[in-house]
Amino acid sequence: MMVCAILALCVWGVLLFARGGFWRVDGELLEGKGSAPGAERRAILAIVPARNEADVLPTTLPALLTQTTSGPFRVLLVDDHSSDGTGALARRLAAECGAADRLTVIEAAPLRKGWTGKLGAMQSGLDHARATGESAERILFTDADIAYGPGALARLEAEADQRGTVLASLMVKLRAESAAERWLIPAFVYFFRMLYPFRWVADPGRRTAAAAGGAMLVDRKALDAMGGLDAIRGSLIDDVAMGTLMKKAGPVWLGLTNAVHSVRAYPAFKDIQAMVVRSAYTELRHSPLRLLIAILGLSLVFLVPPVAALVGDGPARLAGIIAWAAMALSFVPIARFYGVGAWRGLALPGVAALYGVFTVQSAVLHAMGRGGAWKGRVQAATGETHEA
Repeated sequence: MMVCAILALCVWGVLLFARGGFWRVDGELLEGKGSAPGAERRAILAIVPARNEADVLPTTLPALLTQTTSGPFRVLLVDDHSSDGTGALARRLAAECGAADRLTVIEAAPLRKGWTGKLGAMQSGLDHARATGESAERILFTDADIAYGPGALARLEAEADQRGTVLASLMVKLRAESAAERWLIPAFVYFFRMLYPFRWVADPGRRTAAAAGGAMLVDRKALDAMGGLDAIRGSLIDDVAMGTLMKKAGPVWLGLTNAVHSVRAYPAFKDIQAMVVRSAYTELRHSPLRLLIAILGLSLVFLVPPVAALVGDGPARLAGIIAWAAMALSFVPIARFYGVGAWRGLALPGVAALYGVFTVQSAVLHAMGRGGAWKGRVQAATGETHEA
């Protein structure tokens, strides 16, 4: 117990002081206020892959269509074989908000072998843009459930101008209203930032790369130079794959924002479970060894401190208390960002254990050939996609 507790304390020392300040949110919030001096007026084409999104479009699509940017801005919604009238609704919403001329709706091409569903829809958008002579220099890949606040896209554009990025991405603010969301969503973002410290993502001297799929502003020429979406066509975690690809081409940036929200609701714990189970084992590259290491690491970092603090004695108990306190304090910034009680950091071991269970479930579903399930599609590790 004493050895494990002291080791856990040492790990927390490294995490707090040598992990890119992953727990801090200051300096990473979207701050661009306008175009950089001398910045060119660049056209932006937003490509929105949408599969059965009629429930969220009334909130999100008008907000996107009415964004202002430094140059021309258009929206291309790719209806990915929806059964709920997504495409027709999108056209009606555009007309109602006076932006019908800004919106084009197309049907996604049949999904090709080796492509995941979302990336296939995104490629359909790029193919259409190329076929119609669309000349936008930047592509905004954004999800149908993302609601942009007034001026948010202009600020993201300015951030990209000021930093000279080939990819500027936002970890949009996820919904945290239900009990399940308030318990699990802030922790989800916390764990993501632990895996991919945003400061390291932006550091050209580090290999760490990532993006957040809800809002990715990509330099079109740089993407084409890296082989386009075909280079990541089978990636289930498409945003991290995009960040990794684009960092080879130039500077990338990943930030937080209060100005762009996901309206996707996760009313029950099982809904968040399904979201995590879909891709957790993919993050581990479908490796049983990596799964074992991940579970052991999670146990050491998050479970040993409270166990040592509660049942240990002497040095083991002291180390457990300090490590648990460090863990709880590191959660405070993200808890405040999401407007939940900072005291929830004390419960982080339980939340981490639950995410560990989700990861094991992800591995089990993968072994059963049911991995990567999303909206009626199952994406296996081989890249074969089929209807569930």
